[in-house]
Formats: sequence, structure tokens, C-alpha cells
Amino acid sequence: MSTSTGRNKRMPRAVRERQMMDAAVQTFGQRGYRAASMDEIAELAGVSKPLVYLYLNSKDELFTACIRREARALLDAVRAGAEPGLPADRQLWHGLHAFFTHTAEHPDGWAVLYRQARTHGEPFATEVHAMREEIVAFVTGLIGAAAREAHRDRALPDRDVAGLAQALVGAAESLAGWANETPGISAHEAAATLMNFSWAGLENLMNGRSWQVPSP
Repeated sequence: MSTSTGRNKRMPRAVRERQMMDAAVQTFGQRGYRAASMDEIAELAGVSKPLVYLYLNSKDELFTACIRREARALLDAVRAGAEPGLPADRQLWHGLHAFFTHTAEHPDGWAVLYRQARTHGEPFATEVHAMREEIVAFVTGLIGAAAREAHRDRALPDRDVAGLAQALVGAAESLAGWANETPGISAHEAAATLMNFSWAGLENLMNGRSWQVPSP
């Protein structure tokens, strides 16, 4: 058969499923989880709604699959960007650059992770939390390595390293949302802004300088 229907029937399952997932991420990212419908997703993917249900079972399961796919893609991009073997500050810079590049190139995927999944409760929030914890652990390792590479007499306490990693990841998330909504903000500019903001504070801590909390 030479019709498009015939070609679709011969399409490998993985390719068809990727098309449906792409359509779902776009729809969820732009319309929101509640407003998005399976009819819209099926139409955008060029398949029937029963086929979407056959492959992905339900709207909840489809949304969960989108979260997992987009989270894995983001994690892979950050890890690939932070080139092993470089000094820790260069790894952090490349990791941040990869993060902002990925979120800029996949705004619908970032909207699914940062806006939609977090605001619709369980089990979606748990999926995003798991991704965030992986990124925090990765950044924690880089900050700890940077402190060791500085060859200071005073090592950074673990609580300081953990707190800095949490703050840096939180700032990156907020900055990515702002950059995606602000015309003219490049991934390079966003990464440089955050690197300048965070690294100066880290250097102060590694040199034993910290802001003194005033007495009540």
C-alpha cells in the first residue's frame, strides 16, 4: 500500500511512540496538564486517540512518561556538558552552559518539568524531585572538588557545600524560567550571570571569608 496510512502501519513502534511523546510534551508544555486533552495530543501526533491510549494507557501515565523523558534528557545534557578532567570550576561552567542551552532549546520540556509537574501533586512532583536530587548531587561533587583544588588549609564544611549546591540549582531553575520568557537572553549570558554570582561567593568561603550575620 502506498498511502500514508500504509506507511504509518509499518512505522516502528519506537518511532511512533516518540512522535506521540513529542506531541504530548508540546501540548502539556504549552497548554498545561489540566487543559491538555488526549484528542489534541493525538491530532498533533497524527494518530488516533485509541492508539495513544493503546501505547501510553492514560493521561496520567502519558504525563509521567513525559516527565521522565525530559528529566533524563536534561540530566544527560548537563553531565555530557561538564567535561571530566577539567578543573572543577570549568566543569561547573560547562555544566551550567549545557543546562541553559538545553532548557532554551526545549522550552516545552522545561515547562513540563518546572511548571506543570511541580504544581499537580503526586506522583508527578516525586518524578521531578528525583531529577533535581541528581543534579544537586552532581553540583555538590563539583563544589566539593573545587574546594579541594583550591588547596586551602580550611576545608569547606559539608553543610556549606550542600547548601551552596541547593542554592545554585534553585537559582539555575529560576533563571532558566526567566531566560526562556525574556527575549534576547542567551544560554551563554544566563550561565555567565549565575557563574559570576555563585563563584565569587564560593571563592570567599574557600578563602575563609564569609558575611557576618548581625546580632539580633
